[in-house]
Amino acid sequence: MIYKRLIQLNNILSQKSHFLFGPRQVGKSTAIEQQLPDAYVIDLLDSDRFTTFLRRPKALGEELEHSQAKVVVIDEIQKLPALLDEVQRLLKSGRWTFLLTGSSARKLKRRGTNLLGGRVWTKHMFPLVSAEIDDFDLMRYLRSGGLPSIYLSKQPEKELKAYCQTYLKYEIQDEALVRNLRAFSTFLDVMGKTNGCELNYSSIAQDCGVSDQTIRSYIEILEDTLVGYRLPAFTRSKKRAAQKRSKFYFFDIGVAKYLARHGDVDKDHPAFGTYFEQFIINEVRAYISYSDKEMECAYWRSLSGFEVDLVIGTSIAVEIKATDQVKDKHLKGLLALAEEQIFERHIVISQDTKKRSIGGIEVWPWELFLQSLWRGDWNFHR
Repeated sequence: MIYKRLIQLNNILSQKSHFLFGPRQVGKSTAIEQQLPDAYVIDLLDSDRFTTFLRRPKALGEELEHSQAKVVVIDEIQKLPALLDEVQRLLKSGRWTFLLTGSSARKLKRRGTNLLGGRVWTKHMFPLVSAEIDDFDLMRYLRSGGLPSIYLSKQPEKELKAYCQTYLKYEIQDEALVRNLRAFSTFLDVMGKTNGCELNYSSIAQDCGVSDQTIRSYIEILEDTLVGYRLPAFTRSKKRAAQKRSKFYFFDIGVAKYLARHGDVDKDHPAFGTYFEQFIINEVRAYISYSDKEMECAYWRSLSGFEVDLVIGTSIAVEIKATDQVKDKHLKGLLALAEEQIFERHIVISQDTKKRSIGGIEVWPWELFLQSLWRGDWNFHR
């Protein structure tokens, strides 16, 4: 099955040339084939093409002179950052619009890399979201994740195992991002169990047998290769001092579940609530990115132990509960944060069947919330 993705490549390219970043197998190539059938595509994973442009970057311009295409796609641009100098030269002519895709920003962040001086904007592509799947099945999604090739697989565990091993090979080993691949493999296993938790660098370092600084660099690698992200702490509360540590999440629930060795996750599984929480957070992050809202997401936790899973700008504070019946005990964090009078709305997203209100706290069934989110009904602001 081929899914119709929400990201509209023709629309973004009508504004400006773009970098398009997303983890491997997230669906970038398929979206390009569907939406940009007349584009001139150059795949730098093709060794012959890579070698050609490595030796003579100007060969790109020579090829394009003989093409009728107006849109040029260069896939896996991080493989050859030096090619960006030639792209910049061609951009100045105004004859072509470029889509530069990549599964890693690591090499592009190095000092001296030409990032095209604002001539190119950046978009991100995420795993499948609920609005892209007509017959969306929450339990299937929590078991397999949102990578298109894995979501409908009859053997998602085997697919996820192969994906994680491929990631180690191509993104880490082949690009020589770390010296000690065995230590990094142990680190991934530890991070699988840390998914959705506050980052304690010393504790992780002790579990992995490396230094705190090495752990910081490893986490930076996960972010640069788009495999994980940090959710920062919201620290602007005044009545209650706030925790400052970030939380860490993998980009995809299936990948996180595989690395944690959690097997088949059902509603009785101890980690079900964590993955349900991650599912909602991932959907919100994808919506904000696809809709160009440029909102900051964070979480809040007081030093005394009150916590709210997600805050969006200063608009909405969100508690995410896997329960099918929200009760007063689930509202403690939101009620504590409401005392700060920072956020306009305070909501709980759960598996309740009906929308309702408890003492000014809105209770939203997850399906209804996501339908409303993807319709653009929510008024987010910084």
